[in-house]
Amino acid sequence: MSSGVPTWVWALTVAGFLGVVAFDLVVMARRREQVTTRAAVLSLLGYVALAGLFGAGLWAWGPPHSGPEFAAGYLTEYSLSVDNLFVFLVVLTRIQVPSVAQDRVLFIGIVLSLAMRAVFILAGAAAISAAAWTFYVLGGFLLYTALALALDGAEEDGDAGPDEHRVVGALRRVLPLTEDYHGSRFVVRVDGRRFATPLVLAIAAIAVANVVFAVDSIPAIFGLTTNAYVVLAANGFALLGLRQLYFVVESLLTRLRFLKVGLVVILGFIGVKLVLEAMWETHLRHVASWDVPQVSTTFSLVTIVGVLATVTLASLAADSRAGATDAVVARPDE
Repeated sequence: MSSGVPTWVWALTVAGFLGVVAFDLVVMARRREQVTTRAAVLSLLGYVALAGLFGAGLWAWGPPHSGPEFAAGYLTEYSLSVDNLFVFLVVLTRIQVPSVAQDRVLFIGIVLSLAMRAVFILAGAAAISAAAWTFYVLGGFLLYTALALALDGAEEDGDAGPDEHRVVGALRRVLPLTEDYHGSRFVVRVDGRRFATPLVLAIAAIAVANVVFAVDSIPAIFGLTTNAYVVLAANGFALLGLRQLYFVVESLLTRLRFLKVGLVVILGFIGVKLVLEAMWETHLRHVASWDVPQVSTTFSLVTIVGVLATVTLASLAADSRAGATDAVVARPDE
């Protein structure tokens, strides 16, 4: 499994991510109040700027096509991760996590899930390099996921899901837990014994939710690049900036009414791209009189950006029209 990236670059990248994690931990340790929208926006812009600089570096000095592949992968991971924000909202609400502790819970849960995702990514890259037919499996899975998501429109979003509930239930049976929160502390001593606070349950639910969602997002990004280094980097930047995105758009999540449509289109597009790639890899480049096309990374990037922009603008326009209609209905008769 070759990524075309020297070992020292891998080591430097991992060290860079660990440095960002350590810096965030120091900032959170000094914070005593709830995260403000202004602070979240500045932090989010910082993460996006870091991702932009990293992508520019790949574009200039990385392996061929790694720059646009990272950009497309980063946007895809971020867009698919927006669904995670709904799960975060449900977890933090249902477990009634104190506002002052939400930042730490999200941070630790996301970092844990990133470590677990790395295992899936390396295993997926090894499978792809070993057999070209893996593209058929991943492409078929993404098309199935897109269809299931499209047919799931009548169901309510925002449930933590059975996997998270099982993990929380198992932790309740194994860990000695306090009934109440103790500020932002994860472990407290009561009558000489150590007890975990309910914050541990919230962290477990966040981490498992992120790994469960990786079942969709990791095959999606492998449809854009098979370079394990690019896949890991795109996942890292997207996930580490997800926490700030939650605090920025927490009150706006319900306004993205066409988000699911956009995700269906993106997953379906990448699924088709994977199947076409598999046909090329297995030498099925001509079917009857039809020449199987190849989808370039640039075209993929433009398509993903276009879908996200369309979904956002359509959602905002629909929300604006709904607000105007409500205002007319609410206006008293003259």
